[in-house]
Amino acid sequence: MKVSFLASFLALVGCAHVAPVDVVPPHETFTLASKVLGEDRVINVAVPSGYDGKTRFDVVYMPDGAINEDFPHIANALSGLITRREIVPVVLVGIPNTVRRRDLTGPTDVASDREVAPVIGGSEKFRRFIREELIPEIERRYAVTTTRSLIGESLAGLFVMETFFLDQEESFHGYAAISPSLWWNDHTLVRRAQERFATWGSRTARLYLSAANETDINVHTDALAAVLKTSAPGGLRWSYDPRKNEQHATIFRATELAALRALLAPTRVETSPTTR
Repeated sequence: MKVSFLASFLALVGCAHVAPVDVVPPHETFTLASKVLGEDRVINVAVPSGYDGKTRFDVVYMPDGAINEDFPHIANALSGLITRREIVPVVLVGIPNTVRRRDLTGPTDVASDREVAPVIGGSEKFRRFIREELIPEIERRYAVTTTRSLIGESLAGLFVMETFFLDQEESFHGYAAISPSLWWNDHTLVRRAQERFATWGSRTARLYLSAANETDINVHTDALAAVLKTSAPGGLRWSYDPRKNEQHATIFRATELAALRALLAPTRVETSPTTR
């Protein structure tokens, strides 16, 4: 990553998610003591209207899931789509941050990447927390299916894409990555995408990918879309929806409806400029 990229990144994440004040939706909060992470994690959960504890619902998981992060606007977007019957009803699970840059980044060999925070590279442990501790706890507390999606923007989008490529346990079936920080570790996820698709096997999934006007990001989402065009496996339903008229601070809200439709529409993927 070039030094200019680092400066841009620090400016963006330092003021991440500057946005209108959202109505806080009805939700439940509990604390989960994580042995994997060695800390307590607060979890926010919004259930669909009419939830009775008997009918089972699919689940959407999201990092940046605090009340002062992205949880309210995603919960409200889901509620509206469900009311209009554009998507299947789902349970939303928000995971508030403790040490964001630690949890959402993987290892890196790039010296300038290591300057973004004192502790980085903890994404595999964070993924283990979700897979081994959080998912079982959600399944114990709520009536849910084993069909799960993962949505995130910026560094959380990087985590989504890393999970998309590395999730051998197939913990998730839908992935929405909004302006993902794919430059991380010399854009290794993009560079290795074709070889990972070659070993995809019979796995099925949905992917929604978008990017704003950040040239250090959309150059890599464009490159990944090119690989998807030529090498996407048959079991992957994907869409690339670049929004280069948007900025980092506006892209999540600009794409949230399209992203959620792409993951959760019962029979189709949201139409976008590039879809398979």
